[in-house]
Amino acid sequence: MPFRFVHTADLHLDSPLRSLALKNPELAALVRGATRTALARIVDLCLAESVDALLIAGDLYDGSQTSMNTALYLSSELRRLEAAGISVFLIRGNHDSQSAMTRELTFPSNVHVFAGRAKPVLAKSLGDGRGVHIHGISFANPHAPDSLLPSFQPPVADAVNIGMLHTSLAGTPGHDPYAPTNVAELARHGFDYWALGHVHMRQVHCENPLVVMPGMPQGRDINEAGPKTVTLVTIGDDGVLGYREHPIGQAVFERVAIDLTGVQDWRQMLERVGETLPSLRNGADADHLILRISLTGTTPLVWKLRRDPDFLLAEITNLGAGLNGCWIEKVDIDCRGMDAETTLTGPDPVEELASLIRTDVLTSHAFRQEASAVLDELLLQLPRELRESLAGDEKAAVRLAETVALAGSDDVLAYLHGSDAGADL
Repeated sequence: MPFRFVHTADLHLDSPLRSLALKNPELAALVRGATRTALARIVDLCLAESVDALLIAGDLYDGSQTSMNTALYLSSELRRLEAAGISVFLIRGNHDSQSAMTRELTFPSNVHVFAGRAKPVLAKSLGDGRGVHIHGISFANPHAPDSLLPSFQPPVADAVNIGMLHTSLAGTPGHDPYAPTNVAELARHGFDYWALGHVHMRQVHCENPLVVMPGMPQGRDINEAGPKTVTLVTIGDDGVLGYREHPIGQAVFERVAIDLTGVQDWRQMLERVGETLPSLRNGADADHLILRISLTGTTPLVWKLRRDPDFLLAEITNLGAGLNGCWIEKVDIDCRGMDAETTLTGPDPVEELASLIRTDVLTSHAFRQEASAVLDELLLQLPRELRESLAGDEKAAVRLAETVALAGSDDVLAYLHGSDAGADL
């Protein structure tokens, strides 16, 4: 009989909201519950496919925020698998090691949690008599600066060997180094399949042996955009591995740029946006599509857009509401106004002020120093992971300060520009 399993990681159950832009209470509730929905759908998939096992390669929890309510929900889902005779193999990642649930929760009997040494577990015997052995190592502490690969035992002879490891591999932008290693080292170890976790973006790193980072099954904010999946793996009686990606996420975050070049008034802007949304919604393989829209291009409407961003968001949100499961998380105004020479019959004092701000004020050493100091103070108020994603190094912090300063100056200038505010609304 073949051995079939689902491989997932990084569920981050009941993760707190990470986006400051989710002001819509209904949307916030959807995102807050999406990680639970992802777990339920993974269990549903295991049951529908009659798999032998579920492999969870770390970060099932989301650190110290985890509550007993989270643990009870997890236990109830795992018991659904227990009732169907499906085993669960689990390793703890860096976030799991911070959770009190790691010490307090008693799992159902079908769950095997690997400890700090990778003693293999016989999961099943194939039709040719060879066993399928699963190896895994859990994080004991939130940080693992050294490779955990030396702690794995050699592959069991004349068997199929699966390794479970929570690792950043050789390093990934936005992720701290955890249990560092590389694909060549994993391949040399001799296992047939490596079930990895930690990096939230899916990637099949190698086909022989099969090395899979499944990505997270549910994104939590716009920085975790795109469809989210798990991996369904079949090991045939002859030991040959086959796999396929399976969509899981209830809600998909996506960024989209809409070019407003040529748009002259508010109604035309809404028509341009309204023409774009249906194809995006129809192309999303999920119950809900959550969009961050960037308005780009060159249009004389830019000042009106900047003058009333809340009204703009409400208008575009209403367009999305007409499409089942389409949400607007945020609207960024990245378009520019027409050149003064082509739109004005004489000097425009606001345009002259804008030019002065961009060429003299924003580029001055004194302003940049002050902006950097204010940004540093604000960043210290944010969680560490969010700070790293916004400004992971000095160059990124400088770019962020420049971007925020330019956007802020444009917003202020929008209130000074023209005397016909709202004439086209």
